[in-house]
Amino acid sequence: MTVSYDSASPVPPYEQVRSSIAAQINDGTLAVGAKLPTVRALAAELGVAPNTVARAYRELEEAGLLETRGRAGSFVGASGDESRSRARRAAADYASVTRQLGLPAEEALAIVEAALR
Repeated sequence: MTVSYDSASPVPPYEQVRSSIAAQINDGTLAVGAKLPTVRALAAELGVAPNTVARAYRELEEAGLLETRGRAGSFVGASGDESRSRARRAAADYASVTRQLGLPAEEALAIVEAALR
């Protein structure tokens, strides 16, 4: 696992750590069940405070992307797969509705992009 962190970035450190790990989970780089480094180990590697990594892990756990198993550590959770599956189903439903309404694909995509902002 490679976590990107830029101390000169205006983005808070915990958010950089969180988004970097989330991206790796979402793109499959970190597989379900993969063990993450301990909070202290990752903090030392990145040169940040342990609370920074702890907050990132906590937010990832709240989002269902990580599971904390006490002293065993933190692992990539299975619900991340379920989240992607739900998103795919929602996208397919949206595509079906926009086709029924006769909206061009470009307009349907523009609506989605506006909603994501």
